[in-house]
Amino acid sequence: MADGNTQGLDGETRELPHNIEAEQALLGALLVNNEVYDRVASIVQPGHFFDPVHARIFDVAGERIRRNALATPVTLKAFFEDDAGLKELGGATYLVRLAGAATSLFMVKDYAQLIYDNAIRRELILIGQGIADKAGRATVDSEPKDQITEAEQALYQLGEQGKVDRGFQTFRRAVIDAVKVANAAYERDGGLAGISTGLADLDKRLGGLHPSDLLILAGRPSMGKTSLATNIAFNIAKAYKKGMRHDGTEGAVEGGVVGFYSLEMSAEQLAARVLSETSRVPSHQIRHGDMTEEEMRRFIEAAKTLENCPLFIDDTPALPISTIAARARRLKRQHGLDVLFIDYLQLAKPASSRSEGRVQEVSEITQGLKAIAKELNIPVVALSQLSRAVESREDKRPQLSDLRESGSIEQDADVVMFVFREEYYKEREKPGDHDVEAMVKWKDAMSALHGRAEVIIGKQRHGPIGTVDLAFEGEFTRFSNLVQAYQQGAVADRGDFG
Repeated sequence: MADGNTQGLDGETRELPHNIEAEQALLGALLVNNEVYDRVASIVQPGHFFDPVHARIFDVAGERIRRNALATPVTLKAFFEDDAGLKELGGATYLVRLAGAATSLFMVKDYAQLIYDNAIRRELILIGQGIADKAGRATVDSEPKDQITEAEQALYQLGEQGKVDRGFQTFRRAVIDAVKVANAAYERDGGLAGISTGLADLDKRLGGLHPSDLLILAGRPSMGKTSLATNIAFNIAKAYKKGMRHDGTEGAVEGGVVGFYSLEMSAEQLAARVLSETSRVPSHQIRHGDMTEEEMRRFIEAAKTLENCPLFIDDTPALPISTIAARARRLKRQHGLDVLFIDYLQLAKPASSRSEGRVQEVSEITQGLKAIAKELNIPVVALSQLSRAVESREDKRPQLSDLRESGSIEQDADVVMFVFREEYYKEREKPGDHDVEAMVKWKDAMSALHGRAEVIIGKQRHGPIGTVDLAFEGEFTRFSNLVQAYQQGAVADRGDFG
């Protein structure tokens, strides 16, 4: 049998939580009736058994049952002929004794839960001992704040998954998960597998925002990248509906809970942008209080609508990536978390203060953001600045090489998008009033570009690249779906037959 002792902080030897009788009763029931496995497999795994021999028996029996083969003392005997641990317990005779002491089928779930609970308690003790051990040793590369982050991460993973390390999974499990994602999209009539951005053409190109993806949204100043991010964040939070998902868990069935790290703007400034978009009152009028009675009414109604919106803002400046991860875990644990935004990644700090240059720092930040996306199984949208190289080209449309410290960003991102408004650059090419012909051409060009924006998808790991056209209302900092020419024609046709 396994040694059930551990050393306490006071030096006293204590027994680790376990219940050998419960393990024996569960295994006995399983060897008598293989249908027990389907009842307990979702609760207990081989690693949850305290006795390693019991863990191996459960593992081998489970593997045979999954292959539609019989698991009894007779069929398992051949797999344990050279097992030293089972020999100590009596060899194949022990398997017969287990089956002979089988418990009632009605009690197997209770025994499985008891085994699982004891396993979690043992893991908690081990985590606690690890925390105490690290805290007791002063080292140069392990500061107290880093230890707190590591401890929180270990506890979060234990709470979410029931074990500290997920480890390898079978390809069969991965295939099943992929089929579930495809089925969810199919049931939406060939719609989205991910979370909708609220922008139809962007959704068609991306298939929504997918869990575990890192998406980079980049642009030069004044292109509107923060506006687009807040628009999408608000669209997701506004559409939030909770219910039972396809995998049988409870959570967001539409929209989602949104976390927004605003490392540049204050929470109040960010909220004002969302209120401007929702109420359709220009943001500068909101700041100055210069509103008509009708605008004030719309503004108050918008504020009431947004009060219960699951959009959480953290405006702490210069956050280390480790703190961003820790706070995201806490938000998911307390309120849920479906999408995370970071505005913007160059303002975040690496976990280590000893990075070798800015490129190395940004690489650590992007790797950290990708790790958050995978660990929390959510899409992470990070905004990024572009280099000034864009300004020196005749065609100012950005490209991947324009990303600041582009190597690591481009490498770690699953999707890279650029916000581009040609109207911004054309406006600065206004000719003098004396050149009438040039002025007419300029006005025609401005008229064609007015209120239009492009989202250029420069990289998409799981789909095509290309350009999505959007409408942009600068006074409300609002992006929306652009009505295409063929749609305008359809509208006109319907009007004629009105």
